[in-house]
Amino acid sequence: MSETFDVVIIGAGPGGYNCAIRCGQLGLKTAIIEKRATLGGTCLNVGCIPSKALLHASELFESSIKDFEALGIETGGVKLNLPQMLKQKDDAVKGLTEGVAYLMKKNKVTVFSGTGRIAGAGKVVVEGDDAVELSAKNIVIATGSEPTSLPGIEIDEERIVSSTGALKLQGVPKKMIVIGAGVIGLELGSVWKRLGAEVAVVEYLPRILPGADGEVAKQAQAIFKKQGMDFHLGMKVTSVETLKTKLKLTMEPAAGGEAQILDADVVLVAIGRRPYTEGLGLETVGIETDKRGFVPNDHFKTSANGVWVIGDTTYGPMLAHKAEDDGAACAELIAGKPGHVDYNLVPGVVYTSPEIAWVGKTEETLKEEGRKYKVGKFPFMANSRARTNHTTDGFVKILADAQTDEVLGAHMIGVGVGEMIGEVCVAMEFKAASEDIARTCHAHPTQSEAIRQAAMGVEGWTMQM
Repeated sequence: MSETFDVVIIGAGPGGYNCAIRCGQLGLKTAIIEKRATLGGTCLNVGCIPSKALLHASELFESSIKDFEALGIETGGVKLNLPQMLKQKDDAVKGLTEGVAYLMKKNKVTVFSGTGRIAGAGKVVVEGDDAVELSAKNIVIATGSEPTSLPGIEIDEERIVSSTGALKLQGVPKKMIVIGAGVIGLELGSVWKRLGAEVAVVEYLPRILPGADGEVAKQAQAIFKKQGMDFHLGMKVTSVETLKTKLKLTMEPAAGGEAQILDADVVLVAIGRRPYTEGLGLETVGIETDKRGFVPNDHFKTSANGVWVIGDTTYGPMLAHKAEDDGAACAELIAGKPGHVDYNLVPGVVYTSPEIAWVGKTEETLKEEGRKYKVGKFPFMANSRARTNHTTDGFVKILADAQTDEVLGAHMIGVGVGEMIGEVCVAMEFKAASEDIARTCHAHPTQSEAIRQAAMGVEGWTMQM
């Protein structure tokens, strides 16, 4: 006879395990199913966490070569120990996955190892190490997403890689081509650029970072180009030929024109992600995905009674922290409490050097909506801390409603802005005006003063250089 749970969650990524923790805190008998050997999903195992470990290490490596001497630090010869760099990345992942497993025990969540499949109303089958059938009053789909592939290009995770393969290359390629100028492509491309690879980025659209503020994206591209990354925008990749000693990528202008060929040792395919619902058994409860593969929802409820969906498998930004908020809100709704996520207030961060961060509306969106707005902008070149730290690239831009002064969006490029964007998220959560930020005292000297100065600039009273 199968065991009965209040909630069975399929997928133990950021959405799934946070949902499980909140369910446990609310007194619900909860189970979670994960097909990986460790919990944490794509983000923790082969995504945001290991990539940040390599981003940090590669930044220190490059800085030790380029910046230390000017700061009065003499180190002698600096050498790359790639095996150790990969090991410290793996060690960080191991510690964090063990932490998630501890949290499951702490919150009395039963963990099943295997592939979860819905087998009808209130039933979930676990296939794998813990083969069993579970009865569930509520089923939460938290299966996340997988890399999108290009037709005719086979990813082998050795020479033609997805983000997963790009995190474990055993040697620095001489030449790397990144297909896709989005967050993942730019982050991982920058890692291997700093470690010594020649990096070219091929993007179908005429700009990098689709969805980001246009002015920020333009400056980011200029900075990355200055750092040595090469860009081929408005280009469509038609094939990647695998030869004995190299890869041959063929591309042509998206608007039509003559084909061009680039050679590489490694090609990274980073054109986005798609929802993962393969073999999930959605048809057994009458759930249909939309044409892009997403599972529709109404406050996380699917079309099937008692079946919920969160994270990358449904609508909203495909980000780990969005999935975390989805998970907590979904758990609260299951428990009969209010639960809601405002996707306009989910920040986006690109962990390149410098970082790029944003929240809310872009200027392009506001113009499309016909909304009148004001702009305040402040460059890091005029920020005291940035000047002393020699990190002056970038700026902060605040957008506010022309009549009410409510902050509608913030867009930043600069060192550490991924940590700074949270201040604006809090302000926008409470419907703050730009003046509220402008009149809030910030410590001096800090880079966060640039946010205050940009907010002052909305009404034209910036006080620093």
